[in-house]
Amino acid sequence: MHQQTRLPDHAPHSPADTALDAVERTALLTAALRAAESRRPDRIYDDPYAAALCGDLGPELLAEIRAVTFPQDAERTLPSTPDYNAIRTRLFDDLLQDAAHRQGLRQIVLAPAGMDSRAYRLDWPGDVRYFEVDRPAVLAYKRGRLAGLAAPRTDHHAVAADLTSPDWESRLTAAGYDPAAPSVWLLEGLLYYIPEADAHRMLDRVAALMAPGSRIVADIVNRAALTLPDMRGLLDVFAGWGCPWLFGEDEPEGLFARHGFDVTATQPGEGAADYGRWPDPVPPRAAGPVRRVFFVHGAKR
Repeated sequence: MHQQTRLPDHAPHSPADTALDAVERTALLTAALRAAESRRPDRIYDDPYAAALCGDLGPELLAEIRAVTFPQDAERTLPSTPDYNAIRTRLFDDLLQDAAHRQGLRQIVLAPAGMDSRAYRLDWPGDVRYFEVDRPAVLAYKRGRLAGLAAPRTDHHAVAADLTSPDWESRLTAAGYDPAAPSVWLLEGLLYYIPEADAHRMLDRVAALMAPGSRIVADIVNRAALTLPDMRGLLDVFAGWGCPWLFGEDEPEGLFARHGFDVTATQPGEGAADYGRWPDPVPPRAAGPVRRVFFVHGAKR
């Protein structure tokens, strides 16, 4: 059982904040990162709903991440989480938009959805069906935060299901998802939080729901990112919150190939995964041991 995220005694939190468990609260961190990016004059995307979605707790989680990432009395050794998150969000925006507008895919699945607001802030073709799968507490929190503030800009379906449950697929299809029709799936901020065996099962289950030619988008870290001493500060924060990083893969192309996908893996700062924002050198794939993050995208065979 994961321990609950520690909360400062002096800080007020809404009942909705504290109803989320440790893993679920990482979605508030992502929303806080997106809210901070949206306030920057040089922002590379704008999420007008992130500030509402991150709640009271999200900024506190972000403050912990900033404290270890940018120490006041030492050189930064950790990757820049704000820049990483900004690049990931914009790149995944672009990939999903391309799948819907240019490639003509009409089913979009976010698993898990967390505090994502792409259904609310991006333009989608009129016949797209957009599915957000996440635990009931997460979807209830999100629904409450967005009530009266925003409405989806597409045919939106919230699917209340735990991705570790044996029946989430049936709940998705009951909501209108058609496994025989092409789709694009986003697995954002998921794979490194689950054990290796569960990651393989997840990719098998997702692949079984996708028609050939469907697209997949995900992020994953390498194995060294879980063990290198210069990652310790960041890893300790997540472990202290009760949601440690558990899985990394050095060859993401091979990982996804074993589950029926042909993918490209890109590191932040490479090619389109930069947007002028990545502050660190990009290590060649042959170099090691170094920490790596991969943005993965490709198609189901």
